[in-house]
Amino acid sequence: MYGVKGIVLDASILLKSGDDENGSPSLRPDADYVLRKLRYSNIFTGISYGPDLSAPKVRLLQESARLYSYNCFVFRPSAIDSFISEVSLEWGDITGSYMHVVSSYKDEEIAQMISSGWLITALRSPGKASDVEYSTGTENPSKIFINKLEELPLTICHLNKKAMGKDVKTVGYLMKPSREEDFAKRGAFPLKPTPNGLIFVPLTYELPISQQLQEIDGVLHKATDDIITVEMSSSSDSENKVTFTAGMQELQRYIGCHLDCRLIDPFTNIYPVLDRLKIQQILGGLENLNSKSCSKIRGPHFLKVVDFREPKLEDKLADAKLSLPNIVKPQVACGVADAHSMAIVFKEDSYKDLNVPLPAIVQEYVDHSSTMFKFYVVGKKMFFAIKKSTPNADTLIKLAEEKQLKPLLFDSLKSLPVDTLKSQNEDNTQIDHELVTDAANWLRRVLDLTIFGFDVVIQESTGDHVIVDVNYLPSFKEVPDEVAIPKFWEAIKEKLTGKQSTEAAILL
Repeated sequence: MYGVKGIVLDASILLKSGDDENGSPSLRPDADYVLRKLRYSNIFTGISYGPDLSAPKVRLLQESARLYSYNCFVFRPSAIDSFISEVSLEWGDITGSYMHVVSSYKDEEIAQMISSGWLITALRSPGKASDVEYSTGTENPSKIFINKLEELPLTICHLNKKAMGKDVKTVGYLMKPSREEDFAKRGAFPLKPTPNGLIFVPLTYELPISQQLQEIDGVLHKATDDIITVEMSSSSDSENKVTFTAGMQELQRYIGCHLDCRLIDPFTNIYPVLDRLKIQQILGGLENLNSKSCSKIRGPHFLKVVDFREPKLEDKLADAKLSLPNIVKPQVACGVADAHSMAIVFKEDSYKDLNVPLPAIVQEYVDHSSTMFKFYVVGKKMFFAIKKSTPNADTLIKLAEEKQLKPLLFDSLKSLPVDTLKSQNEDNTQIDHELVTDAANWLRRVLDLTIFGFDVVIQESTGDHVIVDVNYLPSFKEVPDEVAIPKFWEAIKEKLTGKQSTEAAILL
């Protein structure tokens, strides 16, 4: 049996009552939320309105339907047969139920819809007493009441899970809207069950987290999107202080009391990727992997700096095997506004006035033929992509000479300097796949993360494979969706069922 196969949202739950200050109709804020969440749900979605609705309101609904690639249907209570036939003709008469979401209904008007297998979901008016749970519909499964539109995805999730049985796992997801849309538009978060039995449902801080997680088996989160502040510890023996939003703190408390709901991944596992110093220290353990390979894989040479004017900084850089130019990064790796404010330094006396947040990590600049290999570990699979990168040091120095070798400041998310004169090296034969796979397996064991990425550059002079960055839950958008998304689902299912593999494999 299959649950909800299609949803028709009535104008009565989408439109604001009355017009705006310009006399034009507008959508309710929660209507916009639902329209966005259903867009990539892999469930048919449409909008209905009555024949007597004003032309401006009809135009607004039709424009919204075009924006989200939804269908429009005219709903006449006196011609329900025609409405049912039109929906079935447009979407097909496949197994499952259609749902009509309305603000109110009359039993005599919808009896025919219910007898045809339709579900009626009514949005209660604000302030009206609630005597029916939004997600159960146990008294009459064909009539469901919700108190907020934000509850609709959870209601659909419940119905689909109930229809599919115990083998289906539900995954709630929390991340910033732009990241969520990037995953969703690639088909990663369907409300319709995936082939391996996963249902994805968006979580929202507009509803109590505890209420939403009652039937959720696991939570996929990008907790770094919900960081307010990060205070780096002055000692390597003490933990950094991370302050999350109130909503993320509520999630932490709930998970702490309900161990049957799994996090993908636990907060303690992602803390190392917040701290570039800890990541550098972890990468120091790669030395043990280099015994059986002609190539060497390692982290870059580095030095933590708490004051750019500290005495004998030049000597400390030399002791750390750091020669100019250097790349300087904040110790905080993500979650705060200036975590990606970096600089390439060409002269020692430039440090004293350097505008990079402290504490900072001074990192070896590796000549790497302007080529970066981005690796993505997704459960037991690994993918990689080749990307254009920053120029070699001699090219950078020539460019910097035009500005008296002043530090090159940049935001690594927006303005990373790349070599525009040199073609990207598309030949990946120089990469030691076996060595990198060993490193990926080692990182999986040490970090204990389900989905993470790391960047490798190959040093021209030595052939060393240098891991210059590690990050949690990357988008892996360079990997074709038809390859990456099923493996993404597979990794999450394995995490939820406790059947994770201890080894990784390369997919070329």
